[in-house]
Amino acid sequence: MALPQMVEHYTYDDYMSWTDNARCELIDGFVYMMSPAPGRLHQKASGGLYRQLANFLEGKSCEVYAAPFDVRIDPEGADDTVVQPDITVICDESILTDHGASGTPTVVMEIISPSSARIDRIAKLEVYRRTGVPEYWIVDPDRQTVEVHLLKDGEYITRSYVKNEPVPVTHLPGLSIDLNKVFAPLKALSTS
Repeated sequence: MALPQMVEHYTYDDYMSWTDNARCELIDGFVYMMSPAPGRLHQKASGGLYRQLANFLEGKSCEVYAAPFDVRIDPEGADDTVVQPDITVICDESILTDHGASGTPTVVMEIISPSSARIDRIAKLEVYRRTGVPEYWIVDPDRQTVEVHLLKDGEYITRSYVKNEPVPVTHLPGLSIDLNKVFAPLKALSTS
């Protein structure tokens, strides 16, 4: 069965029944189509982040996953939100399933592109805030910046970082991400 025509509301069961190769996410029951494959800049930034996280987490209880990795978040007990963050850190192994995760991740990182920026900055920001994701990063490869949203009293407090600044991962004490290792390869890529 291919992706159905838009109706008012979809659930996780609907999402799991779709066999089309199109990538999508389900946010509050609405389907958001994703581009077939991220571009090279996106992939290099993702690889730089993933590598630093994976190296730090080796031998620790938290695990890091790169997209595509389904994260089923149930805001207010609903069963209508499945996202595929670019990078997901899970520190509660009880939420891991055969299909990804079902619960609230510890850290989520989205790498924005012109086609995803609105969804990442508005729809996902709200879902992550509402469902209690403690730390949400928005990574912009074009501007070589990172916005870190930290949950405090149900609201996000935001701090922005630029390429040459180390970015602490608040919920992984002892880890700071070196943005030069995330963004430096991008400059070489864009000139070649």
